[in-house]
Amino acid sequence: MKLNFDSFKLENGLKVLVHEDHSVPKVVVDIVYHVGSKNESQDKTGFAHLFEHLMFEGSKHISHFDQALQRVGGSSNAFTNSDITNYYVSLPSNQLETAFWLESDRMLALDFSQKKLDVQKSVVIEEFKQRYLNQPYGDAYLQLRNSHFDVHPYKWMTIGKEISHIESATMEDVQSFFYGFYAPNNATLCVVGDVNLEEVKTLTEKWFGPIPSRTLSKKELPQEPSQLAHKKIESVGSVPLTAVYNMYHIPAHRDRAYYVADILTDILSNGKGSLLYEHMVKQQKVSPGVSAFTWGMHDPGAMSIDGKVSSDTTIEAYETSLHEVLDSLQDLSQDDLSRIQSKLKASFILQKTSFLNKAIELAVSDALGDPKLINRIPEIYESISLEEVKSAAKEFLAKENCTTLYYHPHAKTA
Repeated sequence: MKLNFDSFKLENGLKVLVHEDHSVPKVVVDIVYHVGSKNESQDKTGFAHLFEHLMFEGSKHISHFDQALQRVGGSSNAFTNSDITNYYVSLPSNQLETAFWLESDRMLALDFSQKKLDVQKSVVIEEFKQRYLNQPYGDAYLQLRNSHFDVHPYKWMTIGKEISHIESATMEDVQSFFYGFYAPNNATLCVVGDVNLEEVKTLTEKWFGPIPSRTLSKKELPQEPSQLAHKKIESVGSVPLTAVYNMYHIPAHRDRAYYVADILTDILSNGKGSLLYEHMVKQQKVSPGVSAFTWGMHDPGAMSIDGKVSSDTTIEAYETSLHEVLDSLQDLSQDDLSRIQSKLKASFILQKTSFLNKAIELAVSDALGDPKLINRIPEIYESISLEEVKSAAKEFLAKENCTTLYYHPHAKTA
């Protein structure tokens, strides 16, 4: 099922993608800024995520973003990751101009005030504590990514390296970050739903056309070197069971081999018929649960295999069982691969049934370098051969390509 869309570009550099679907009188306006945590300085991290919050705190001419949107029956949300920051608005199609008014004003200029900055800093700091510091295993990926990546800014999570970076953020810091990244020439606007191209062109020129392009703060990122030896780190915390986190280097999301890695993780842990569940949880009972997933990073990134060690099992027994599963990938059949390919194709088609998912997928595809990727992904999955999967398993899941975090419970006292 192909997603047809039109595209055009304003003189200030804003790229616009439009998909018409008149099945229901709704529309989604999605704007992706090509800035994520990888674009931060290593001594000032967490800014991309902080801005996800600040962008809802009012702009030059609009004091309350969500309040204005809710009056016309709309809703909004956003997400930030290592590579992009994405904002989306859903509303009735006869209120389309409201979304353009709101999004263009906060691209033009935020309503910077020390009070609003202090409030959102407090919110982000509390989120950091609750999600990463004050819950079992919460800081595992903070530790793991910092060790796994040597030079690339994927070393830190989107929340940031440490709370002090947010605590010390000044008004000058955040203004510099905004004007260096939040610009029409660093964004793509996706409009999906009950609209027509000419209407979108008219509204885009009216509301976004006057916003000047800006000099961007982007700089060339360091290239992560090949990992040549297994890395191990140990951690202790208030956790019920020992957990083993394995992280492996894989190609960028733009690379065909990324989709091979994605198929691998589905073979390993997609459902109760998966290899990890069947062997480690059901048969050998060395773990109450094991998962495998890709991180989907735009630059060369990572895949993970994480699991808890059963209380009556040793780490050695857990790892022996895991390696048995990884070795068994060389015995995969074409039927095994075909089942996963069918699942992935069905899942991707299902994702494109809602306006919101269409808009986000279109925006993400464009951020990866080609909006037409949204239509090619099912074909990529289908074209992957059994030999590609086996070869990738051998290369990506090699011990020397892995960083392992052993997360232990505190020792029991008598």
